[in-house]
Amino acid sequence: MSENLDKSNINEAGKSKSNDSEQGLEDAVESSEGALQKKIKSGSASTQGAQRPPSSPPRFVTVEELVETAKGVTNMALAHEIVVNGNFRIKPVELPEDSLEKRVKDIVHKAFWDCLSVQLSEDPPAYDHAIKLLGEIKETLLSFLLPGHTRLRNQIREVLDLDLIQQEAEHGALDISKLAEFIIGMMGTLCAPARDEEVNKLKDIKEIVPLFRAMFSVLGLMKVDMANFAVSSIRPHLMQQSVEYERKKFQELLEKQPNALDFVTQWLEEAAGDLADRTCGRALPAGGAAAGSGDAPVPVPDAAAVQDRAYLRLLRWDHLRRPFPETVLMDQARFQELQLQLEHLTILGAVLLVTFSMAAPGVSSQADFAEKLKMTVQILLTDMHLPSFHLEDALTAIGEKVCVEVSSRLSLCGFSPLTADQETALKGQIQAVASPDDPVRRIVDARILTFLETCLASGHQKPLPTVPGGLGPVHKELEELAVKFVRLVNYNKMVFSPYYDATLRKILVGP
Repeated sequence: MSENLDKSNINEAGKSKSNDSEQGLEDAVESSEGALQKKIKSGSASTQGAQRPPSSPPRFVTVEELVETAKGVTNMALAHEIVVNGNFRIKPVELPEDSLEKRVKDIVHKAFWDCLSVQLSEDPPAYDHAIKLLGEIKETLLSFLLPGHTRLRNQIREVLDLDLIQQEAEHGALDISKLAEFIIGMMGTLCAPARDEEVNKLKDIKEIVPLFRAMFSVLGLMKVDMANFAVSSIRPHLMQQSVEYERKKFQELLEKQPNALDFVTQWLEEAAGDLADRTCGRALPAGGAAAGSGDAPVPVPDAAAVQDRAYLRLLRWDHLRRPFPETVLMDQARFQELQLQLEHLTILGAVLLVTFSMAAPGVSSQADFAEKLKMTVQILLTDMHLPSFHLEDALTAIGEKVCVEVSSRLSLCGFSPLTADQETALKGQIQAVASPDDPVRRIVDARILTFLETCLASGHQKPLPTVPGGLGPVHKELEELAVKFVRLVNYNKMVFSPYYDATLRKILVGP
């Protein structure tokens, strides 16, 4: 095995940034444990006012059972986060500046480094603290090595031999600067390429105490890099086992709480009803046939189609008033984020569709103009989901800006700019997008959902289905949303398919 770590692999893990907002390991663990607390309570009405479906009588659990279950859910959340989130990264801990913990940490660290400075300034110097630091650095460097790095391991142990260093200190022969030079060189060998500049800066620090402080800071970042490298390395292996692992943990929860599938059942029943309404114009009873002995039998929806429809319903979920289905609780924050992205994309697509339908064909077909206009609208919709955001005001500003941009491009291409009446009409149509009942917005919304449903039905098929007409300007954003959505849904299906299949048999066929 090569003596040097594969820097390209480490760099990929170390320098990538998390895109999901959102929603790191901490959020996943908190949401899953919060969900657990709700699920272990009795089958009474939800605190949000939603009624729990009929269920088995609640079984009281002991504190020991609760703690053990909580640990299992936490571990499951970690494994789930690593597998589902391809951008999962461990980040250095950053304490808030005004926090008590940060102040205490700073005081303790300052006292330690001040003590080290005093010891080294004595005549002769005292090296007790310095030798302890060298021991920590030695162990840290060794922890970065892979099993095959025999030469590097021997080299580190030989140069940073604490017994020898102690003897040299006692005889006044210890050269701290020489040891620091070796450590910096070894750090340069083992660090990710993204840390090369920070390691090189260490060479410019001449005073011992500031140098040691800086080295520990960089070593801390290298630990995070190596942790992320390990995460990226185990992800393929973890994927193979995580489906069974999560299913096992959920089964353990289900054994403690037999009513832990009540909301899933309700969720799937509503999805089956959606498909029945769409196909036959009437709801599908739990038994799978239309009510009334004289009615013609209603076709039983396909189980896979019901699951797809159920997951699409999560993109329209009322999170404030309805409990989330139990099987997808760990991903509730992720589905909420997708829901916000979908709403943002619907508004963006509707505005662009209105604009390009009124602009001259020679202008609306120009890729650079379409991209520029899209970026302008996106910027004005950036804070769309903040409580302080007012969509009507934003669309008014967008209408003004769009009219200016369109008229400018028309003039540049030799066309007549928009007339006053045309500007008024365009601004009015853009303003109308604020209403969920606006025809253009409804069309865009329906086409996006149809596209996502088609992507789910096609499974892992590549390339993605063709983007529906009118959504060309936002095809990139739509495809990115579809990839995230399909990946999340497919993984959840793999984990919980036995529970879905058993529940759907009761819903579609009957007991």
